[in-house]
Amino acid sequence: MRSVEPGILEDSKKRSQFVDIWRRLCKNRLAVLGMIVLLILVFAAIFADVIAPYDYAQQDYTALHQTPSLKHIFGTDNTGRDIFSRIIYGARTSLVVGFVSLAVGCLTGCILGAIAGYCGGGIEIAIMGFCDILLAIPQTVLAIAIASTLGTGTVNAMIAVGISSIPNFCRIVRSSTMTVKDQEYVEAARAIGSSSFHIVRKHIFPNILAPIIVQATLNIGKAIIMCAALSFLGLGIQPPEAEWGNMLSSARQFVRDYPHEVIFPGLAIMLTVLACNLFGDGLRDALDPKLKR
Repeated sequence: MRSVEPGILEDSKKRSQFVDIWRRLCKNRLAVLGMIVLLILVFAAIFADVIAPYDYAQQDYTALHQTPSLKHIFGTDNTGRDIFSRIIYGARTSLVVGFVSLAVGCLTGCILGAIAGYCGGGIEIAIMGFCDILLAIPQTVLAIAIASTLGTGTVNAMIAVGISSIPNFCRIVRSSTMTVKDQEYVEAARAIGSSSFHIVRKHIFPNILAPIIVQATLNIGKAIIMCAALSFLGLGIQPPEAEWGNMLSSARQFVRDYPHEVIFPGLAIMLTVLACNLFGDGLRDALDPKLKR
């Protein structure tokens, strides 16, 4: 009989686990709906130059505050800019800011959490004390304080939102690392002289990815809405750059006379955050081994 190489068996096992997770995810209709909405948003953001009928900064002072029509399906704003085009370009800005700020918070939080959970002692006390200080401040207030210190702009908004999300990832990774580091395979790796970095990278992180992925998915929507909040307050992305939060800020003084200028950007934020939450909840259920049938 032909023997099967261990690497092939491991790859086959990983593929079967992925298929099992995918099947459980597809059974959740709300999660699939959220995933479809997110894919549509990503597609619109990538091909905004093709989809948008007008340039997001193009002004037409002969078409101020126009209500939705065949020419401008979402109407125009106070400077005659096409709202539909600005929402499409705003999807690109919001998703980029959301993903980059998420990457900043996730990467930093995972590194700090792994160090705290694996090393313990004074290092853990210092790191978790720092996180407790950040957690004592509401996340939105913390992001506003950081953005106020750094100044306005896209990069500073991403940094502010990313830093404010570090404690959430740090606590999750720390608790997961503390659970995994006492497992037999970690003890075996430590016994044969593997370095701490190698153990964390090869044996701990692959086994705590599920809660990190779920937290990251749920945090995308939170990052987008926080970025919109900063822009609404004038601390984030500034006009004429297309971003949903600053669109709301520019239109708030016209909300009674021209409500469509507020409704459409608000719906864009709401649908995006809802889609992220639905997909995140479904992914959490799919990755939960207790729900396997």
